[in-house]
Amino acid sequence: MLFFKKPKKRLCDIIPDGYVDIHSHLLPGIDDGAKNEEDTTSLISTLKSYGFSQFITTPHVLTGVWNNTKEDILSKEASTRPIFKDVGVPFKTAAEYIIDDTFAKLLKNEALLTLKDNYVLVEMSYLNAPLKLYEVLFDLQVAGYKPILAHPERYLFYLQNTDEYKKLKKAGCLFQINLLSVTGYYGKPVLDIAKKLIEDDMIDFCGSDVHHERHAKSFENPILLKQYDNLEQALKNNSFFKM
Repeated sequence: MLFFKKPKKRLCDIIPDGYVDIHSHLLPGIDDGAKNEEDTTSLISTLKSYGFSQFITTPHVLTGVWNNTKEDILSKEASTRPIFKDVGVPFKTAAEYIIDDTFAKLLKNEALLTLKDNYVLVEMSYLNAPLKLYEVLFDLQVAGYKPILAHPERYLFYLQNTDEYKKLKKAGCLFQINLLSVTGYYGKPVLDIAKKLIEDDMIDFCGSDVHHERHAKSFENPILLKQYDNLEQALKNNSFFKM
């Protein structure tokens, strides 16, 4: 008797109807995402074919690398809006702020670009956590913002100290996982952390973090998780950001 192994479900197969992507780099020529308007159009079309229905684009704000100001981002949003209109998907622009000394100063001097209401997408360096991480998170909340930490599973300096994630949660951080992490796209260590965070029900929202066509096409890769009910719930949670 022959036994056939059931094929693994692809990541694109679990994208719910009406999915709102809260983390992407689709604005052309503003960071390391879409290079031009043709890239933007192609990426939107590919993701739309998987069930993505709305996008919040989040250009990097990273001093010394991507020196994007609020005005730069809003200007690019305005010039790119016709592309999204032509493809037929609603979108808005926020930002992905790296937590560093410059961000701490920015927080004191101007209103931040938010995903919705007071929800702000933040990230850390992949090398180490900021020295004043918890101080900045506290200041964010005192200023009335709710921090959403982008791709917590990619901070490999927490690999041997996963209790730090509980500390971040207690400090008021919400977590947004990169969906490609569950396909092994970023490597096994990232996959392992993603599994733990999902199993422990610590993921609040999901994002594509799409930069280029290779990212977009990788949504056709299989999910490398045995159980992903919590991931599917986090996908549904994104409806909170519906425009």
